[in-house]
Amino acid sequence: MNFNIENLEELLINMNLDDRININKIPDIDLYMDQVIQLFENNLEHIKRNPTDKILTKTMINNYSKDKLLFQNKNKKYSKDHILLMILIYDLKQTLSIADIKKLFTPMVKILSEEKSNFDLSNIYNEYLSLKKNQIDKEKEFLTSIVNDTTNLCEKETTKNYEDYKKILLIILTLLNSASLNKRIAEKMIDTYFNE
Repeated sequence: MNFNIENLEELLINMNLDDRININKIPDIDLYMDQVIQLFENNLEHIKRNPTDKILTKTMINNYSKDKLLFQNKNKKYSKDHILLMILIYDLKQTLSIADIKKLFTPMVKILSEEKSNFDLSNIYNEYLSLKKNQIDKEKEFLTSIVNDTTNLCEKETTKNYEDYKKILLIILTLLNSASLNKRIAEKMIDTYFNE
């Protein structure tokens, strides 16, 4: 185990953290379920942790519909707004429960289901991608700060046994603590602003 900041930076580059489905890749025509699944697989395959992981399945889409995370499709076809909702669900379900996502999405799904809705989900999605890119840049700075702090702590120790392991462990613990704090803040906001 040979840990250094260069290895970590390479790991981040290989993860393609900010590579998501650009709105221009989503057709303006409605798609059948299999086409939606293929769109996700073609554009998000690189973010799978394991090659056998499924990004989106028919069962998932059906469950999202049953849970009213999506508004009613037309003639078994899904619009651009449906696809954008599914992308957001995919991102959110990595951290939030489906129940919390439902609380968050219920007002939006209700508005989108109205026939003459002027709710611009495409604009929200583009703004989300922009904010996400900025956040990823800040996370890289945060990670560098954690690595530096951890390295400084480990250098102060008189025993150098398992130094790389300790650094990696402390970095992972700190990252997970940050993720947990952010999750708790998001859940509290959902409970405060989206309670039924």
